[in-house]
Amino acid sequence: MSWIAALAPLLPLLAALLPGDARRLVTAASLGAFAAALAVAFGLMLWGGTSGFLVHLDAVSGVMLLLVAFIGLIVTLYSRRYLDGDPGQARFFRGLGFTLAAVLALTISGNLLFFAAAWIATSLCLHRLLVFYPERHGAQLAARKKFITSRLGDAALLAALLLILGRFGTLEFGVIFAATDALRAEGEAGIAVHLAAIFIAIAAILKSAQFPVHGWLPEVMETPTPVSALLHAGIINAGGFLVVRMADLMALSAAALDVLLVIGAITAIFGAAAMLTQTSVKVALAWSTVAQMGFMILQCGLGAFAAAMLHIVAHALYKAHAFLSAGGVVAQRGPGLEQPLPVAMLVPALGASVALVLVVGTLFGMPFAAKPGVAVLGATLMMGLTPMLAAALMARDAARFVALRVAGFALGVCLAYFALQMAAEWLLAAALPPSTAERGAFALVLAALTILAFGALLVLNVLRRSGRPGPALQAFYVHLFNGFYVNAWCNRLVAKHWPVKGGV
Repeated sequence: MSWIAALAPLLPLLAALLPGDARRLVTAASLGAFAAALAVAFGLMLWGGTSGFLVHLDAVSGVMLLLVAFIGLIVTLYSRRYLDGDPGQARFFRGLGFTLAAVLALTISGNLLFFAAAWIATSLCLHRLLVFYPERHGAQLAARKKFITSRLGDAALLAALLLILGRFGTLEFGVIFAATDALRAEGEAGIAVHLAAIFIAIAAILKSAQFPVHGWLPEVMETPTPVSALLHAGIINAGGFLVVRMADLMALSAAALDVLLVIGAITAIFGAAAMLTQTSVKVALAWSTVAQMGFMILQCGLGAFAAAMLHIVAHALYKAHAFLSAGGVVAQRGPGLEQPLPVAMLVPALGASVALVLVVGTLFGMPFAAKPGVAVLGATLMMGLTPMLAAALMARDAARFVALRVAGFALGVCLAYFALQMAAEWLLAAALPPSTAERGAFALVLAALTILAFGALLVLNVLRRSGRPGPALQAFYVHLFNGFYVNAWCNRLVAKHWPVKGGV
């Protein structure tokens, strides 16, 4: 299986290097990479994983390999027509091949050195795609901010690599995971392990556009649309994958998990708030990705590594499709106010949604106290249904039937959510640590505050869209629309020290 898995990154790499029709070569290579990923997935189901110096295959790497190969194939097929006739099409496809090869190598790396090399290569290859139109000032600025942030993330990952090498005497994943299991049994990890985990957390934060280094992501709309979709194939979510891949080590450090928890919660709330104010579909999708990456890091910080992996897969598939179909959404989108919803109806509906998640989670063996990472995302998901539930409660004609129908739908969604979480935990159980370091009440309190913050955001958004907001709320939304000007400050800083010359 290791040799078959190695074909996945090798095929796109060769296609990008060989002379000839880059479009056909990279398309064929993407199809071959997806076939190899499928073969590896079936092999893992039949014979289990394998670990070596070059390739490490388990449920985590198998899921990620299949995800990246699938999205890479779809993006490649989409690009055949999207850039048909563009003079830079061959250059784009070669950049696509190099980037896809680097990400696929990242997913199956058997040691931390190869992982770091693929991590860095992914960023450098993506940079060429971000500046595909070099004459665009916005594209250049966004790419430069991404470049600076990525180099800082690379430095953090290399620092963690050196600490791990000094502590364990190896960089091979299989050996490191066995050693961390022994440390977990002893109950004391040591300062080197804690520092390595913190540096990994910092690398993940910088890679996955967390606050306050998130600003480049909403600005990459100057690149071709397939690049926005490709970002979700193990690139923007590579930070979460790094943490899940190193979960055995991360689970030993409560300090590192707390760093992830705090930054993830801030990013999720901030990104979702800014997303609700955007008028451009693609920019709103980008802000949504910022929020979702915050959720992913938040779940990692709460020790919900299986939930974070499920989040990576679900969000990547949804958001890649959303970007590729954004043009059709723009054509169908029309203005209009939503039906007014009084707060007296909305707040009880919010409470009912959260209560449903808590009850169903307990029945599934995932109570809030034990699985806060699962509950936070579940509560936020169910909050999305509360305007519909509140509207059903307001209906006069056949109100009972409508309310019961909506309540039944909400219950079905909640059951499906927890069933998927259980399936993810079962699938990934052998590849993830059985427990994490003791956290205390801090994690539970922050998780609960995150749920309350999203409830408040929903109420404010409904009030703004369905009624006549006052001047204070309007001013607040103007500031949110501009991301509280954090990105503007970063733009000035980058432009001062690395100015973009010319462009439009």
